[in-house]
Amino acid sequence: QVQLVESGGGLVQPGGSLRLSCAASGNMFRINFMGWYRQAPGKQRELVASITGASSTNYADSVKGRFTISRDNTKNTLYLQMNSLKPDDTAVYYCNALVVTTIYWGQGTQVTVSS
Repeated sequence: QVQLVESGGGLVQPGGSLRLSCAASGNMFRINFMGWYRQAPGKQRELVASITGASSTNYADSVKGRFTISRDNTKNTLYLQMNSLKPDDTAVYYCNALVVTTIYWGQGTQVTVSS
């Protein structure tokens, strides 16, 4: 069983930065794949960034060069550094983890980019 708790969301002006955190219960070495997803009102949930156990990363085209995903296994925490934020980045951001064949989700954290 893995529990995921996101934090770090909030209101930020366009061009600003936020860092999201996802604290995972249990040993992150058992987690093969972790990702950040987001869902804007009226839209489907989409993958923003992902990282494997070997620290291989992947990003949606819309965030490449602006967002950075990382994980600290010693702190059991996943991060998403978001720079140069745009209004289109406004969404609820969810942390996701794959443990063997089971997928776990966090409760989500709201990110609002607005002047």
